[in-house]
Amino acid sequence: METNKNFVAINYITCHENYRERFEELFATRAHAIDRMPGFIDMQVLRPKKNDGDYLIVSFWENEKAFHTWTTSPEFIEGHKRGFADITAAKQRGEKPPMTSDFRVYEVISR
Repeated sequence: METNKNFVAINYITCHENYRERFEELFATRAHAIDRMPGFIDMQVLRPKKNDGDYLIVSFWENEKAFHTWTTSPEFIEGHKRGFADITAAKQRGEKPPMTSDFRVYEVISR
C-alpha cells in the first residue's frame, strides 16, 4: 500500500565551492536517523548540475506535524551533528560557515 505524500520539506543548501565534496560525503555516510522517525516517507538529495547552485534535500512526510517533530528531535541532532560541527569550527576560526540552509515547506496539491 502506497502512503500519500501529503507534506514536503525542501532544504536549500548553499555550499562554498571548497565544501561541496565534504557535503556530499556527509550524505553518502549519513546516520539514517531520519529514517526512524514516525511519519517520514522518503528523502531525495539533489545535486545542482552546475556547481554554483543549491543542493536540494527533499523530504516527504505524512503530515506537517511529523516533520516538525523531526526538527526538534534527538534524531535531528544525530543526523546533523557532523555538519553542525563543521559550521562551529569555521565560526571558531573566524570564517563564514561552509554552508547555509533554508528550509521551505509545501503541501502537495496534485500528483
